[in-house]
Amino acid sequence: MSASRSSALADPQESHARPESEEELAARLRTAVTRLNRKLRQQALAGLSPAQASALGTVNRLGRPTLGELAAAELVQPPTVTRLVASLEAAGLVARETDVADRRVVRVTITADGRRNLQRIRNLKNAYLTRRLAALDVSERAQAEGLTRLLEHLVADE
Repeated sequence: MSASRSSALADPQESHARPESEEELAARLRTAVTRLNRKLRQQALAGLSPAQASALGTVNRLGRPTLGELAAAELVQPPTVTRLVASLEAAGLVARETDVADRRVVRVTITADGRRNLQRIRNLKNAYLTRRLAALDVSERAQAEGLTRLLEHLVADE
């Protein structure tokens, strides 16, 4: 392991530098997570924009959202989600369905092609992380496992 990599992973208790404040740690954590997210997005979007890939994943997660529910989940305005759904529909990745209980409501569902596309994106991202994890030594691997548990705890619903 290189010296810089070794010091980056050193036990904070062994460091003689002043302890980081919560604000400094939060800023470093945010930056690292943002960079990791960017690297994962770059791995494979299967010809989709990041917004399209996100919307496709949200449709899959929500099941049969209305356009309004999808807009709220994606934190975008209704006209934006309408354009996203139109582009995903044109690509055969989602379909619009009229709600059986209220014919005025349109629901969005993921198609079989959409599911395959989404799985391909996830597989490519997992493969990237698998390659990166395989390059770690045993100690770093254990730290990655602990960090993963910690991140899961940080994002768990309160």
